[in-house]
Amino acid sequence: MLPYQSLEEAALGVGRNLTLAEKLWYNYSAEKSDFLLYSHNSLFMIVVFSLVPLPCAFMELNQSKKMAKFKIQPNVKTSFSDMFKCYKHVMKMLIFVLGPLQFLSFPVVQWVGIHTSLPLPSMWEILSQLIVYFLIEDYASYWLHRQLLHSKWGYQKIHYMHHEYKASFGFTALYTHWAEFLIFSIPTFLGPAMVPCHMITLWLWTSLRLVEAIEAHNGYEFPWSPTKYIPFYVGAEYHDYHHYIGGRSQSNFASVFTYCDFIYGTNKGYRHHKQGLEKAP
Repeated sequence: MLPYQSLEEAALGVGRNLTLAEKLWYNYSAEKSDFLLYSHNSLFMIVVFSLVPLPCAFMELNQSKKMAKFKIQPNVKTSFSDMFKCYKHVMKMLIFVLGPLQFLSFPVVQWVGIHTSLPLPSMWEILSQLIVYFLIEDYASYWLHRQLLHSKWGYQKIHYMHHEYKASFGFTALYTHWAEFLIFSIPTFLGPAMVPCHMITLWLWTSLRLVEAIEAHNGYEFPWSPTKYIPFYVGAEYHDYHHYIGGRSQSNFASVFTYCDFIYGTNKGYRHHKQGLEKAP
């Protein structure tokens, strides 16, 4: 909750006139507790997960011939019941797993210094923090995914659920065992814990990370996607190979960027697969 009683007092506290964004933030957050603002994360995740997969889901259900050429595994058809099954499962997790996790993690959020105060961070500060968060999350997720979830025990007890569908679609991004959801919450929060940010940046980070996960699982590879211009970006076609191989996969563990797979040699199967496709008539 902001320690100001009016916009004028907030401007005095900041030492300058407030920007339009800061006035809007004051009007929205001044009387809301920090915990309530932090809890917005759950709402944003529900909205993002409910809306972002829909375009590709509609393409899949309508069996559009124009879009079929962009489908990574064109011979696999996903039904509405499969999609709805994934959606219901994830909604239950967001309510019964993320909800309590938000409550229990709030003291840690306060302790590391994530704040709701004025002034708001600059665009450069937000962008630089987001880049750091993606890099930290990607490296930590790579090792958890490879060493824990693709170990014999980790796969059989936890990760098997995420590999239930060998051709992924957007709603499978969070279709996981509840324990896996908690495990991957660690790398997601690690960046903000190491480099504390404003609450708005945290909202943006968790939303973008979920959008990226959905994009990597949507089952379509579009040549016009802006992510094509991001160096070492994973993308849907790259991650789909990991699902295509399934539980025995020792390739393509990366979540956002491909550099760990390249450095540690866990993209050899994928590269061999690509070479085979290029040589095929």
